[in-house]
Amino acid sequence: MSEPKTEAGGALGGAWAQARLSERDFERIARFIQDYAGIRLPPAKHLMVEGRVRKRLRELRIPAFEAYCDLVFGPDGADERLRLVDALTTNKTDFFREPDHFRFLAARAVPDRIQADGAGIRRPLTVWSAGCSTGEEPYTLVMVLLDAVVSRLPGFRFDVLATDLSTRVLEVARRAVYPEERIGPVPPEMRRRHLLRSRDPSRGLVRMAPHVRRRVRFRRLNLMEDPRFREPMDIVFCRNVMIYFERPIQAALLEKFWRVLAPGGYLFLGHSETLTGENDRFRPVAPTVYQRLP
Repeated sequence: MSEPKTEAGGALGGAWAQARLSERDFERIARFIQDYAGIRLPPAKHLMVEGRVRKRLRELRIPAFEAYCDLVFGPDGADERLRLVDALTTNKTDFFREPDHFRFLAARAVPDRIQADGAGIRRPLTVWSAGCSTGEEPYTLVMVLLDAVVSRLPGFRFDVLATDLSTRVLEVARRAVYPEERIGPVPPEMRRRHLLRSRDPSRGLVRMAPHVRRRVRFRRLNLMEDPRFREPMDIVFCRNVMIYFERPIQAALLEKFWRVLAPGGYLFLGHSETLTGENDRFRPVAPTVYQRLP
């Protein structure tokens, strides 16, 4: 049986199917990702990197990893460097991931910020979803705030900023269209209020309603840079992001969160992340929830 052909006439997969990522080129990529994004790629990730980067070789019709690296790290490689970051960053999220956090947000964190600083009443409550991926977390935050707070305090105002390093996932988040199976964790009454189903049921797609979408501002942000916001944040969600960083970068990131949070503001981390040794900056108030100290 003959091999399937590409449009260009070569065997499917072409030379890039046989290409291998050398140790030298792996180290070039790993050093760039660590310097740029703070993410360490140990040698055990070699095959993962090879597989993900091979897709870019195929799309660009470049036959070898060495030639690809020469492009990426050359003077005209700025755009492709962003695509390399997109290819190598992990983006796993869900609606209502770690649901206890959202219960704590509505029952304790928001009432505390209202009482302590008039957040939401005298000024908008400010929320930052750092490492927002494809948008499920910030949209969950909006739905919770609308149903648990605005429904009781109609004049309550809030602002949700969602950031990520990856331009690819931010495009998905802005579209706010998800396969129907992704919304399983969303309670049925919330689905009725805040989600729109496709006019063609066979597509199995849903979209966040306009009144939810317009509540979120998406922005590309590299956490290795210093975030600059006009107003202090009352709430920061940065969950399952720091596990990809080594301790010095984690410490620097926590310092940034301390600076952008208002005194008494709340930091939510992932279930496997802790602030051991950071008690001079934050105090624990619930599992993986911390409050900024003065």
